[in-house]
Amino acid sequence: MNLLEVKNLNSDDLLGGFALTDISFSIPAFKKVALIGQTGSGKSTLLKTIAGFVQHKSGSIYFNEQKIEGPNYQLIPGVKGIAYLSQHFELRHHYRMEELFAYANEHFTKEEAKHLFELCKVDHLGQRKSTELSGGEKQRVALVRLLLTKPQLLILDEPYSNLDLLHKNILKQVIEAVTKAYNITCLLCSHDAGDVLPWADEIVVMEQGQIIQTGTANEVYTNPENDYVAGLLGDYVNVTTLLKTIFKIENLNYLRPNNFAILPNGKITGIVKSCLYYGNYYRVEVEFEGELLVMNSIVVYENGEKIYFNLIETCK
Repeated sequence: MNLLEVKNLNSDDLLGGFALTDISFSIPAFKKVALIGQTGSGKSTLLKTIAGFVQHKSGSIYFNEQKIEGPNYQLIPGVKGIAYLSQHFELRHHYRMEELFAYANEHFTKEEAKHLFELCKVDHLGQRKSTELSGGEKQRVALVRLLLTKPQLLILDEPYSNLDLLHKNILKQVIEAVTKAYNITCLLCSHDAGDVLPWADEIVVMEQGQIIQTGTANEVYTNPENDYVAGLLGDYVNVTTLLKTIFKIENLNYLRPNNFAILPNGKITGIVKSCLYYGNYYRVEVEFEGELLVMNSIVVYENGEKIYFNLIETCK
C-alpha cells in the first residue's frame, strides 16, 4: 500500500524556484525516497506542498488515503502524521531543550522519550538553550521535536546542507536509526549524491518544476535520462560513436568512473591529464582518442604518464 500518492500536481512559483508542473509519484509505506535536483528546481516547493504548508493549484495529494487540501482550507497549516524538517532548525530561543521536548511530546512515556533522545544523540543537551548548541545539535534537536509527535512520514528538506562532515555523518546515523526503530517512511531532499545513493530505495529527479526520472539508485546512476541527471550524481562521460565502436557498447549512453579498470598492461592506452587525491582514491582524467575519460584509482599517476585501461565488463 502507498502511504503517499501525488497525482498531476500543479502549483504557482511561490518560493523563488520553478512552479510545479504535472507532478505524479507515490511512496509505499516504510520506504526511503530521495528527491534530487539543482537549486530552484522546485524541490522545496514540492516538499512543503506535501507537508501542507504551501497551497497547490490543481491535482491531488493523498496521505493514508486522506486528501490533503492545503493550508487555504484549514486553520493551522500542516498535516497530522507528516513531519517536515527544514534546513533552518527553527528552534525557539530562551528555552531549555528539555522544555521544548516536553511541549512537543504527544505520545512518549518518560522511558520511551529517553530512548529516543539516546538514539538521536541529544540526551546530554536537556539543560542547554538553543544559543548554546552547534548547528548539528540544533538539527538533531529539531528532529527529535518532530519525532515526539510519532509521524508516519518524515520529510527532510536539505538536512545536511549547513553541517560539517562530522555532524553530517552523525545525523545520517541518527536518521537511519530512527526510521528503522519507529518504522517511519522518509522523503529526503539533498544536493549531494553521497547522501542519497547509499541510502535511498528510490530516487526522484526534478528539473524546472517537473519530475524527469524516477528509479532505484542503481537505475538512475547507471542509466540517467540525460546529461542533467548524470551530472547530479557524479562524474560521467557521454558514450560517443567512437567509444561505442572501440568498446562494443550497446545499451549504455553514459560511462561512470567505476566502469573503467586501470590495468598493468593491455592494448588500450591513454594519457593522464590530471590525478587528484580524494582520500581513499585518486580521480584520474585520461585523454583517449580526443575524449577525456574519468577513472578512479588507488595509485597516483603523473600528468603525461601513459596508462593501460579497459571497461570492466570487457576485462579478462
